[in-house]
Amino acid sequence: MAQGGLTVDARKDETMRNRNLGALLFGLLTLGALLSSAAGRPQAGAPVAREVRSPSNLGGQMPPSFDRDVARVVAEVDRIEADTLSQMEHTTLDHQGQVHTLGKLLLFDKRLSVHQNEACSFCHTPETGFTGPIQSLNETTVSYPGSVRTRFSNRKPQSYMYAPFAPVLHYNALQGDFVGGNFWDMRASGYRLQNPSAEQAQGPPTNPVEMGLPDSACVAYRLSSAPYRKLFETVWGSDSFNIHWPADAEKVCATPGPPPANDQYPVHLSPADRTRADHVYDEFGLAVSAYEFSPEVSPFTSKYDYVQAEKDQFTPQEKLGYELFRGKARCNECHRDGGPGEEPLFTDFTASNLGVPRNARLQYNYEGQPDQRGYTPNLAGAAYVDTGVGSFLRTLQSDSGQLDPDSEWIKLAPKFEAKFQVPTLRNADMRPTPDFVKAYMHNGYFKSLKEVVHFYNTRDVLPKCNAADPGEKVTCWPAPEDSTNLNKRQLGNLKLTDQEEDALVAFLKTLTDGYKVPSPRTEK
Repeated sequence: MAQGGLTVDARKDETMRNRNLGALLFGLLTLGALLSSAAGRPQAGAPVAREVRSPSNLGGQMPPSFDRDVARVVAEVDRIEADTLSQMEHTTLDHQGQVHTLGKLLLFDKRLSVHQNEACSFCHTPETGFTGPIQSLNETTVSYPGSVRTRFSNRKPQSYMYAPFAPVLHYNALQGDFVGGNFWDMRASGYRLQNPSAEQAQGPPTNPVEMGLPDSACVAYRLSSAPYRKLFETVWGSDSFNIHWPADAEKVCATPGPPPANDQYPVHLSPADRTRADHVYDEFGLAVSAYEFSPEVSPFTSKYDYVQAEKDQFTPQEKLGYELFRGKARCNECHRDGGPGEEPLFTDFTASNLGVPRNARLQYNYEGQPDQRGYTPNLAGAAYVDTGVGSFLRTLQSDSGQLDPDSEWIKLAPKFEAKFQVPTLRNADMRPTPDFVKAYMHNGYFKSLKEVVHFYNTRDVLPKCNAADPGEKVTCWPAPEDSTNLNKRQLGNLKLTDQEEDALVAFLKTLTDGYKVPSPRTEK
């Protein structure tokens, strides 16, 4: 997700406008249309890469299978939306079912993007644990294109699963940590709605590199003609869309953001209508959060859960992995598996700098020039360094509208430079097929759980090397992208054997939801 924005000293008159812009969604992009006439054509504004191109570093071009992969995912997103609409029309739902169904319809509706071609769910599909579903992008660009196809976000799409369990972002002074929020940089704080995942859902629609709407009121405008408008009104009130829309509303909402600096709210509404459109946008976020909280997205049905309920047993390798997880490997210190009365979420909702190497393959690195609309997603170009939570704390307003809600937090930014939120480990291995490649960490540098575990184990032991050097990720590691606030206590030299690394991976795979307990063998 793009992190650019206004500095603390600039544009202070915009501070209270966050309710109309939203909070970036951990990359919720839906490509329905194609990038250019030919797959692999360089992106608009992409500089010529100086690095040697390889199958995993395309230097600003798309992988050859891009069009085909996009068409497959778009068709699947459309199918899920159609099936959910059918459920709405043919099923009597209680209030909870209505809210969950509404949230699902909103997530899979591509009409809520500027070109009506990209649903929130495009880079968050069920079969991959609600994260990136295109292997060719996971292996190369890592981030996903927005409704404007030449614009890419700056991070790997995070998973929706268990996101609503995060507390409202707060600073624990005794612990010296920020806790809670959503997104890699925690900026969906939940401060305004008291719900981080709802505020997270509000981000992508108005993020120029994602769904690209120029005004949050466009969400209300598009929903006013949605086939599930009646369901929205049933949940949130029959007067939800009693808004007088200007004659140019469709033209404005079909114009990619960001809006002009002198017209931050280009859908020109009366104060009363703007307030009602704001309420619709809040209700959009809350409905999405309700769906993400439901058992369809956050079900607690992994093998681990069945073992804890004494309905199954770990294999010897999985058992060893769990013991290492809670002991020698120190994973449980951040990826908490719960205590008495706690649900095991496998995160403590804090942030850490693991020293992940730079990923030069990120498409965002090639967005340093103005595109056809004059917008430059990444002003730093190839020199861009993602500073995570620190950037959020220093930023008055992000591209997706999320603000630092507490001015006292600004002075804490140096302590959280280069830190990223500790993600849940649940469903880290969920994938449609065993050979499907996922990307890991905020920049997608790692492509397997084995690579991740090996890095934790050997980061400070193996020699340094450059990207693409022989032995990279096996016998050597590139330097951290940013070594500020580097975590040296819980990783780097765990002294695990290769067999112990494999046991940890085996345990992590037990955290995949949808597990079926094997039927007892019939005794002869």
